[in-house]
Amino acid sequence: MRTVAVTKIGSLRDPDEQARGRIGVVDFPDQPLGPEDVRIRVAYSAICGSDPHLAEGFFGTDVPIGLGHELSGIVDALGENAHRNGLELGDRVAGNFLRFCGTCTPCRAGRQQFCENIQDYNRPGMAETVTWHESQVYKLPDSVSLLKGCLLEPTSVAVRIADKTNIKVGDRVAICGGGPIGQLALQVLKMNGATSLTLIEPIAERREMALRHGADVVIDPVTEDQYARADEITDGRGFDIVIDASGSPRAVRGLLDIAAKGATVVYGAMYPHDFEMPLNLSDYLYLKELTLTGVFVSPYAFPRALQILPYLDLDELTQSVFDLEDAAEAFAVHVSGRYPKVVIRCNQIDEEVQR
Repeated sequence: MRTVAVTKIGSLRDPDEQARGRIGVVDFPDQPLGPEDVRIRVAYSAICGSDPHLAEGFFGTDVPIGLGHELSGIVDALGENAHRNGLELGDRVAGNFLRFCGTCTPCRAGRQQFCENIQDYNRPGMAETVTWHESQVYKLPDSVSLLKGCLLEPTSVAVRIADKTNIKVGDRVAICGGGPIGQLALQVLKMNGATSLTLIEPIAERREMALRHGADVVIDPVTEDQYARADEITDGRGFDIVIDASGSPRAVRGLLDIAAKGATVVYGAMYPHDFEMPLNLSDYLYLKELTLTGVFVSPYAFPRALQILPYLDLDELTQSVFDLEDAAEAFAVHVSGRYPKVVIRCNQIDEEVQR
């Protein structure tokens, strides 16, 4: 089975070609089909912002490391007992790359994101096929193409971010970072009644994209004073909800200062494991009573993410598509930032089954 994988550990952005990490297509053994499993012939697998971190050794250094968890495809085979969700051969599906065991204490306490066995079923999906437990697989709505369906997983992250904000209609919202999660969160928060919806992003094309997708205001943190602009936008009160979707240590430092008293601040990205941000408890937690929280994975969010997929504008997030054998080039384009999202076509699937 051909699979996109990290074949050499190192930063994909390293200017030294000899030290740079490498992505390639390798042969992995076919994953076994258990009685409750679903084998998916993968149509599309999108590159996540976390994928280059695997090349950097964030989750281990034994290569090859299989990649891919944002995917769509068609059901190719079903285990003998994999029928409880009504799945059938040929169904168009997407899913959750994580299998929550359902038996550990966190799972039984309704906190699946802390599942103690979450890594036991980690199977890369940037491949010709992937085999997942039926609990991970969701049938796509007829109105959602396979190309757009591969964004179900990042959409679930945006839904979980919205959950953690506890947004109320009319709340003033700022989002830092105009990558895929920031753009999806912007659309989801707009659906939830956000006002003064503001994107903070240094790349002009991504600011313009946000305006097309519902942002009321955009801020360029390089050329503008984001604190003065925040005061102007919120009449000096600050934002009721502030979301970081950038993962940038430089960007996150000032977000607490644009938050209103009593605001919720969500850190919704992956950060360097050794990054520590100074926090004045008196200023931010005592006097401002801020609520600070983060997002790891997305339990319970997938059914609702599936419901809203037909209502999201995903064209600009699915415009850059590369074939499986061109995975190295696809990752080079991804790290260049030329497109907000890059997608890999893992199989040529008839356009008639795309919808």
